[in-house]
Amino acid sequence: MFHGVRVPFFDLKNQNLKIKSEAIEKFSEIFDSAAFILGEEVIIFEKNMAEYLGTKYAIGISSGTDAILVALMALDIRGSDEVICPSFTFFATASTVVRLGGIPVFVDVDLADFNISWEKIREKISTKTKAILVAHLFGQMASMDEIIKIGREFNIPVIEDCAQSFGAKRHERQSGTFGKVGCFSFFPTKNLGGFGDSGLVCTDDDDIAEKIKILRVHGMKPRYFHRYVGGNFRIDEVQAGLLNVKFSHVEAYIANRRKNAAIYLEALNGLKSIVLPKEIEGNFHTWNQFTIRVLEEKRDEVCQALQASDIGYNIYYPLPLDAQESLKPFVDPRSLTSNAMLASKEVLSLPIYPELTSDQILHVITTLKQILH
Repeated sequence: MFHGVRVPFFDLKNQNLKIKSEAIEKFSEIFDSAAFILGEEVIIFEKNMAEYLGTKYAIGISSGTDAILVALMALDIRGSDEVICPSFTFFATASTVVRLGGIPVFVDVDLADFNISWEKIREKISTKTKAILVAHLFGQMASMDEIIKIGREFNIPVIEDCAQSFGAKRHERQSGTFGKVGCFSFFPTKNLGGFGDSGLVCTDDDDIAEKIKILRVHGMKPRYFHRYVGGNFRIDEVQAGLLNVKFSHVEAYIANRRKNAAIYLEALNGLKSIVLPKEIEGNFHTWNQFTIRVLEEKRDEVCQALQASDIGYNIYYPLPLDAQESLKPFVDPRSLTSNAMLASKEVLSLPIYPELTSDQILHVITTLKQILH
């Protein structure tokens, strides 16, 4: 039943209206400059990102998916190479491996934070393993200290998929700075969201940075001489400029997400039939998503109640990667990931965007308490 308070899952219009004048001014500057490809705004953006992340290089890329793809290409992932991936994450984490002819090897996740279970990585390593690809899910980093140790033990590079974890930290160290390469997405709904598709890779490795810069322009250096078969992976000047505007607000966005999460955690504590998310010790959680687990097969009932009350929600993800039809040829049926399968049946993400009002949060909390009292 509608109670007069609407709570969309994400309200991008509200966020963008607050910076409309800044964004229009920036767009006007770029329009007047007529420098639309790898211009001054990209240079400024990459400098801002390198300083913020604390890395030697930050390279603007066309999307978060392309960021992972070009990182794998820079590490020479190719046919029959195995790349360890979490089984519970967005499709691009594994599909990029397949696109290069590689084989994703799926590892189960921990239900405490939905991130890859570092204890289970070692048993999936083989002589064909060429990389470990870690996704930091929902705004919280995986156990990178332990994962990096495993990578060093076997001399396997680690790639971080930070599409959902811009601004997240582990032991005060930024997401994306532990592994050989960090990959970011600036899809509009992210902690730092652009006005279309855009992404970033960061690294401290001189050779990898140089190769990625060449790969993003069709493997070309010098002009019309193609050292590699790359792609058109450039970030647009307009996207870089508008991200420069939003970057000045990103700490406030993250602070509001953390405030909203704290309200949820306090108000919903002890509620029957759900498991609340938690910030793992040593982590700084940015709450790109606020994802609960609904137990006892009650998720459909809860979803119906939220819908009836005009509250947005989403399910990330209804099927783990090792159960996806297109990836089944790469899955060993003897090692299906049980935690990921369970999570796919229980997870439910609530609105957590920075502009949520107190009335909207109260409406979500009240509705959940009514259905799960």
